[in-house]
Amino acid sequence: MEPTIGGMKSKGLKQAREKMAAEGVDQVAIEVFSHYYRQIEHGETGMIAEDSIDPVDMESLADVEVPDDVAAEAVGATVVIKLNGGLGTSMGMARAKSLLCVRRGLSFLDVIARQVLHLRREYGTTLPLIFMNSFRTSEDTLAALARYQDLEVDGLPLEFLQNKEPKLRKDDLTPVTWTKDPALEWCPPGHGDLYTALVGTGLLDRLIDAGYRYAFVSNSDNLGAVADARVAGWFAQSGAPFAIEAVRRTPSDRKGGHFARRKADGRIVLRETAQTPKADQEALQDLSRHQYCSTNNLWFDLVRMRDEMARRDGILGLPMIRNEKNVDPADKRSPEVIQVETAMGAAIEVFEDSRLIEVGRDRFVPVKTTNDLLVLRSDAYDIGSDFVLDQQVESIPFVDLDDEHYKLVADFDQRFASGVPSMRRAESLVVNGDWSFGEKVVVRGKAELDGDHGRVEAGSVLGDAPAE
Repeated sequence: MEPTIGGMKSKGLKQAREKMAAEGVDQVAIEVFSHYYRQIEHGETGMIAEDSIDPVDMESLADVEVPDDVAAEAVGATVVIKLNGGLGTSMGMARAKSLLCVRRGLSFLDVIARQVLHLRREYGTTLPLIFMNSFRTSEDTLAALARYQDLEVDGLPLEFLQNKEPKLRKDDLTPVTWTKDPALEWCPPGHGDLYTALVGTGLLDRLIDAGYRYAFVSNSDNLGAVADARVAGWFAQSGAPFAIEAVRRTPSDRKGGHFARRKADGRIVLRETAQTPKADQEALQDLSRHQYCSTNNLWFDLVRMRDEMARRDGILGLPMIRNEKNVDPADKRSPEVIQVETAMGAAIEVFEDSRLIEVGRDRFVPVKTTNDLLVLRSDAYDIGSDFVLDQQVESIPFVDLDDEHYKLVADFDQRFASGVPSMRRAESLVVNGDWSFGEKVVVRGKAELDGDHGRVEAGSVLGDAPAE
């Protein structure tokens, strides 16, 4: 049936639906896209004003009692889902970001696989591991995981694919055409597509039919996100349909999203930066007011999610994120487009009895930049026999490397060819200009390098802290 808006035919939506159908996109995903298209056409922005929300408080995992048998039973009913659609393009990568080497020759994928295999042995459970890949990361990821022959659980896949949708011209909301590289005409719908893809692929039903009750979802670039039995037990005994792990915001989280409570109905909301009006940016960055941000580690009850999706005809109705970009992000002269996105954590407001829990920073170790990569590769962390990251320092040192010389992984690796410095006694490392580092460099206290270029010789000690 031809979609109509206010009694008038919507040319852009009709073209978008036809383009998605021709590409073989799942019908559920087409209906979800149409839902957001209509919102954009009606001028909705997805903005959440400061005067519509209040700060939120929550319990802490450190204060929760979880009996061992409850924890073991809960992890036995859990499936692990890793969001793995990103290419790491901001760091100059052209393949799955999770293939990046992080420790001792191990990639994100290696560490994740070994974490899960260890938990299976520890609890005598199946604990399926499933990746939500994009059409760009699927092949590389499956090839890298092939060495773990016992990773796949009988009857369940190792992956399912997130959907894709057309980028829309900002001027007339029709699907953009870009003959130079037609692949750039498409974009992922944000990780809120998780629920749509689980239903559309039939995987949600398969997991429930196989006897699983809970899903633990996290980003593949966060190695702190382990399917911890204690957290699983807390979620199971809470009886909640949906929960997110939160951490206290630090200055490095100032420009990111945060949790709040909506005044209108008391629901917990997750406000992203892109949903915050310009006039409210100062309030967004007020760490004393909005104290908690999301780890993007979330838990949900598979059955409750299926029931809610069915009740809403497959459209969960997550808040829209309107993202304006150029069709070719590297070409500012290319047509301006709108990408319609949703965040999976925003599903917290769908359920009236959703929960939040504060966890330690050790469960939130995302790698978004080479600054993060340096800390992860350093001795500020260790990896135990369980392949869980062990934070070796009280607080993670601040790192700021010159974007011009270190932003891309290839450039970063070239300048740290002999290994990254010891950061165990570091407070901060700021590098301005083009510096290369010899082996066994040590940073103590606060260190800053200035100048066009230079070399830090092997064994050097940087920083203002005295030797111990």
